[in-house]
Amino acid sequence: MKTLLKKGLGFLAAISTLSLVSAPTVEASEGIDTSVVNEAWGLPTFVYGGGLDDAQVEETADLLGIDSMENVASVAVTGEDLQTYLGTGSGSTASMISSVLVQRENEGEGVTVIIETPDDITQITEEQYINAAITAGVEDVTIMVASIRPVTGESALTGIYKAFDVNGEDLDQDRMEVAQEELETTNQIAQENSDEEDFDTSRFDQAIVEIKQQLADFRDRQDELATREEIEQIINDALANNDLQNVISQDQIDRLLAFFERYQQTGAIDSAQVREQLEQFSNDLRDRFGDVWQQAEDSGLIDQIGNFFRQIWDAIRGLFN
Repeated sequence: MKTLLKKGLGFLAAISTLSLVSAPTVEASEGIDTSVVNEAWGLPTFVYGGGLDDAQVEETADLLGIDSMENVASVAVTGEDLQTYLGTGSGSTASMISSVLVQRENEGEGVTVIIETPDDITQITEEQYINAAITAGVEDVTIMVASIRPVTGESALTGIYKAFDVNGEDLDQDRMEVAQEELETTNQIAQENSDEEDFDTSRFDQAIVEIKQQLADFRDRQDELATREEIEQIINDALANNDLQNVISQDQIDRLLAFFERYQQTGAIDSAQVREQLEQFSNDLRDRFGDVWQQAEDSGLIDQIGNFFRQIWDAIRGLFN
């Protein structure tokens, strides 16, 4: 038993060393400086939920780090905007709670999303927002998301679209609608698998990026869109590349298939900007989530740790047998 404990200390030291030394340094984004005027858009754009009263708008502004409302262009997002941008029913303005602060960035900066109130955006992740925003045609922008109380966060995407609209940048209607479908489909699948031990949201987000990239590559090579069977193969390959082939069910694959059939009918499939934004997003995902774990797997440390704890458990059981 003493030998096992000694080994355990060694493994724990190895883990500590890996996390402190081998982990990539990824600087946290500082968000949006509302004291700076951007030459492309002017003031950052604060799009608040139309269901908020004046006091709640001010509370939301504080959550987003807005020191003075004079430093931002502000506008409400309403149920009517759901019809304008997504083609859905008018919706309820009272239910529009989540809000965004949006700032245009220089070309090549990519899409950055920061959820300022993660406890109150209960379902949508930063990566899901980024993936869907890129589908819609959003590029080179920083987006901060906040809510004063728990919400799923799905309506924040509509706020992003309105920020572009009020700044004179038109996004394609079909792509906005497909982006919303993407957000809903990927979020639903992620929620269904949240209790699965082998499911990892970041790897699922990466798989979605790879599917988009492979569909675009197929379009370039073949000068035609992929068939249903070819899309399904691309989906399965991307899931396997990210160790999700035994987690995502066939029903969920069918839903992804239905979504990507529609996705490749939009202008996103031919967009050079989408390719660039996806490439940058993919690199960011790998930097943030991939390196440390991959290094541990390559070194065999993960297997050793698993074996060590199994030995500990066997030894403890042996004391009582």
